[in-house]
Amino acid sequence: MTKRKKVVVITGGAGFLGSHLCDRFIKDGFTVLCIDNLITGNIKNIEHLIKNKNFEFLNHDISNKIYITGPVDYVLHFASPASPIDYLNYPIPTLKVGSLGTHNTLGLAKYKKAVYLIASTSEVYGDPQVHPQKEDYWGHVNPIGPRGVYDEAKRFAEAITMAYRRYHHMDSKIVRIFNTYGPRMRINDGRVVPNFVYQALHNKPLTIYGDGKQTRSFCYYTDLIEGIVRLIMSKYSGPVNIGNPDEFTILEFAQLFTKLSGTKSKIVYKKLPVDDPKIRRPDISLAKKLLKWQPKVKLEKGLKQTISWFEENYSK
Repeated sequence: MTKRKKVVVITGGAGFLGSHLCDRFIKDGFTVLCIDNLITGNIKNIEHLIKNKNFEFLNHDISNKIYITGPVDYVLHFASPASPIDYLNYPIPTLKVGSLGTHNTLGLAKYKKAVYLIASTSEVYGDPQVHPQKEDYWGHVNPIGPRGVYDEAKRFAEAITMAYRRYHHMDSKIVRIFNTYGPRMRINDGRVVPNFVYQALHNKPLTIYGDGKQTRSFCYYTDLIEGIVRLIMSKYSGPVNIGNPDEFTILEFAQLFTKLSGTKSKIVYKKLPVDDPKIRRPDISLAKKLLKWQPKVKLEKGLKQTISWFEENYSK
C-alpha cells in the first residue's frame, strides 16, 4: 500500500497569505483543499495550481456549513477581509467569518481529528498601551468603533478556539499576524504598501494619515509563512506573535519607499482614521524560543521585491 499524502484545508486560500500557504504546502508534499468565496481573494493567485493533481479549489463561503469527504489532517482558517477598506465595506461578512466561519472550521477539524490553526492578528491588541506587544497583553480595543468588526471578530475567534481546545481537547494553534507585505497583495486594498505603489504608479501624492509618527513593523511574506508552518507543526497551542520587530514610523517608511521606487510623488497628509493604532511592534521572544523562528528579510530587500512585482503586474 502506498502511504497517502496528508491533506490540508486552507480557508481564504485565494487571498494574499492563503495563496502563499497553498504554494508552501503543495511544495512540502501535501494535498491542498483551498476554500474561498473570492469576496477579497483572487483566483489569479492560485491559477498556477489549478491543474496540479494535489490541489483542489472550492468556491464557498465558510460562514455556511461545509462537508468534506475523506481524511483531513490540518485546517488553517485564513478566510476574512483583512484590510480596513475591506472590513469597512463588508462589516457583517467580517463578523460572520470570524464567528460562524471559525465555528464551522473548528467543527470540521474536530470531526476529522485534524490539527487546527486560526489566523488571528495584531489588531487584537487594538491601540496598545503596552509596547512592544507580548502575547500576555489583553489589548486596548474599542468594540463599537468602525474597526471593531475586525478586531472583535478575531478576539472571538481566539476565544472559541481556546474553548474547543479546553472542552474538546483539540490540537489547536493561534497565530497573531503583524503587518505583512509582499507579492499578491491587492493594489486597492488600502494598506500602506499597495497604497503607496498605486499612488506612485499613477503619479499621485503618497498619502500619510495623521502626522506620520505612528509606527508599524513590516514582515515579508516568506518569513511569515515559515513562522506559520513551524507553529502548526509544533506542540504549542499559542497564541504566538509572528511578525518583524523592526519598527518604522510611517513617514520613515514613505521616505524609504520613495528612495527604492524612484517615484517623484510628493507626500500629503490626511486625517488619521478613527481608532488607528499609534504604535505597533511585536515581541517575538516566544516564537524565537518555541519555534526557533525569527524574520530574515530586511525591509529594504523585501520592499524592492514587492515594488518590482507590482510594477510587473499592475504597470499597465
